[in-house]
Amino acid sequence: MIREFLFGFLLIHSSLAKHGHSGDNKPPRRARLQANLGPIPGPGMGPGPGQGKKWLTLNSGEPLVIAQGGFPGLFPDSSGAGYAAAMAMGVPGTLKYCNLQLTKDNIGICLADLKLDNCTDAATKFPKQQRRYNVNGRDVDGWFPLDFTIDEIMKEISLLQNIYSRASVFDFVYPPLPPDSVFGLEPKGKLWLNVQNDAFWNSHQLSAIRYIDESKEFFVADYISSPEIGFLKALGTSKTMDITKTKLVFRFLTPDEVEPTYKETYGLLTKKLAMIKTFASGVLVPKNYIWPVGKDGYLQPATTLVADAHREGLAVYALGFASDIFTSYNYSYDPAIEYLHFVDNSQFAVDGVVTEFPGSASNAIACLAQSPNPSPKVANALVISHNGASIDYPGCTDLAYKKAISDGADIIDCNVQMTKDGVTFCLESVDLLGKTNAAMAFMDRSTTIPGIQPKSGVFTFDVTWTEIKSVKPLIQNPFQSAGLLRNPKAKNAGKFLTLPEFLELAKKNSSTGILIGIQHAAYLASKKGLDMIGSVNKALKNAKLDPKQQVLIQSDDTSVLAKFKTSSPAYRRVLLFSKPISHAPKPITDDIKKYADAVNVVKKSIVQESKIYFSTGSTKIVEEMHAANISVYVSGFSTETLSMMLDFYSDPYTELISFMAEGIDGVITDNPKTASAFMRSPCVDPNSTAPFVFNPIKPGDYIAQVEPTVLPPAAAPIPPLQVTDIVDPPLPPVNAAARKEESDSGKSGGDGGHSSESGQRRLVVDVVTMTLLLIGLVSVIGC
Repeated sequence: MIREFLFGFLLIHSSLAKHGHSGDNKPPRRARLQANLGPIPGPGMGPGPGQGKKWLTLNSGEPLVIAQGGFPGLFPDSSGAGYAAAMAMGVPGTLKYCNLQLTKDNIGICLADLKLDNCTDAATKFPKQQRRYNVNGRDVDGWFPLDFTIDEIMKEISLLQNIYSRASVFDFVYPPLPPDSVFGLEPKGKLWLNVQNDAFWNSHQLSAIRYIDESKEFFVADYISSPEIGFLKALGTSKTMDITKTKLVFRFLTPDEVEPTYKETYGLLTKKLAMIKTFASGVLVPKNYIWPVGKDGYLQPATTLVADAHREGLAVYALGFASDIFTSYNYSYDPAIEYLHFVDNSQFAVDGVVTEFPGSASNAIACLAQSPNPSPKVANALVISHNGASIDYPGCTDLAYKKAISDGADIIDCNVQMTKDGVTFCLESVDLLGKTNAAMAFMDRSTTIPGIQPKSGVFTFDVTWTEIKSVKPLIQNPFQSAGLLRNPKAKNAGKFLTLPEFLELAKKNSSTGILIGIQHAAYLASKKGLDMIGSVNKALKNAKLDPKQQVLIQSDDTSVLAKFKTSSPAYRRVLLFSKPISHAPKPITDDIKKYADAVNVVKKSIVQESKIYFSTGSTKIVEEMHAANISVYVSGFSTETLSMMLDFYSDPYTELISFMAEGIDGVITDNPKTASAFMRSPCVDPNSTAPFVFNPIKPGDYIAQVEPTVLPPAAAPIPPLQVTDIVDPPLPPVNAAARKEESDSGKSGGDGGHSSESGQRRLVVDVVTMTLLLIGLVSVIGC
């Protein structure tokens, strides 16, 4: 048991320590973070960002963070490492929540579930111990703690992750813990006991009240909750219970479930708060009791439950927060926004949140709530949008760009595409398929151009601007296969902007810079007779932007950047690497510097990822680029939990601070609101004296603690950059003849000026036609 505890604390200490950690010849990550952001204070150095302000809680104090089972978002529920992580990541005073179960010898144990087989390996260790019991009127099969002694459970049984979509690499490592051990994990332990099934224990001659009374010399719980009124009343009238030290809280289950003492549904009991006040000081409710979510996944108006309870003198604690579980589209997958709805909505604040991700709740309460809006920027890294605020609206539309600006993006981006008739406009890809609903409208234009992409597509240069305006944009759902959709109500909202319209929008917001992305310029010039570089230069010149506005020109083609270096030296040039890179030797960075002032790399180029979605370590890309005076912007940031490695706790703020600790100069994100809030948070203020600050995670620390036998084979190393990856051939001249052929073919209904591709087009159309005919034939036969 000592080994398991030591393992847990070493892991937490190495990954979450508030003071730097050393490694090879690099300065410690913490020191590097300080170099970027200034000194970051440790605990006990003064009031926190939100302290001293009046909250809308019952007692006007800061809402509590209650760590349900420690940190089950990463470690098995109720493990020593999970509780240690909760203390390390949480605000001072974070409560450890223990779901109390009873053993055969009436000793308490903290477990996620009444059934051991849902959260431990008991079924494997004791295959003959399966039993059937009646629990609250239902027969339940499984392995139950009341059939084991405390010694059997602690010595023979190990905890498992009870939610299968979460990491399982820490299974079979940690033993279950009794409440006194959980209480004693910190010098002044704070503990919340939840007693879920007192009537069940009593029916088997066990007693939670007797256990609590007999354990007083080892621990005293700060809070005890239960969904059974009879238990709370009996506990409150017990001669040995000191209700000045322990607060009793009535826990509500789902509205349709029946409370066993009064035989009324929990939904009806919300109307009897005055009665509840006679035996409890607060209520613990599923969060939907406060902010209901409709069947469409959007929030409904808040109920009056918090105000009603506060009027009766009852504190309100909300239950059910988990950063990796979808709750409502209103939150744009940012867990902090959800917490802020409950604690900082100008109407009410709950008195505490019970969460499986205590770090996220702490970030929201200590760092983001009650901050002035807009706050001045604290960190210096740029916030660059990716297709505007594409987490909320279809990318590259007017709505996406306007929201990115209002959300605080420093730079909004336009990847420029060109139409058949020479109009420049913003769209992420030259292929209309997947970005618009053009699939059926323009299927006869589908072609395959290996030099652009391996799959067939409907390319913008084969379609006129009038035709493009006739189709609708589509919101992108990169994690749709996992059920994560973005704002369905706005899936076709907004309109595409021409480049001049995009520049005019930016001009109205002089504090917002622009990034212009250019790809396939050589192909357009030689094969289509379209001068993308000339068109972009002309549009920028005509826009007459404020001289203070930053203009970034981005391309994966060094010849394009060279053109702008000559024609527009004031613009900042960015070399795009769309695939991961791991190492850039000095001769390579010297070559890059000839063309670019910055690079745009994917996240895996900075923090490398294993096959089980844990980081394995960081590269030297930032140091190598900085040594050549090249800035590093990193793309791929979002707020969906699946966009992050597991090291970062499904928390975008933890991910951002960890990448900032690597020294990056900018983040390119689908959700500028989250990145902007992070950059403006008082928890990254170099002059803050707060006891809670954002803490970076050292890449590779967690996976280094995992037993090697459970790890998959290491991924193949990413090769270093070569000169051939950098320098591109000179741009060809614009082929006016190709443009004329395009124009002539358009007039005559031809194939768009590239007959070699027309056969492929016809083949696609023939296949589609044949498929439709076959479907019709099958339908007729079926009838």
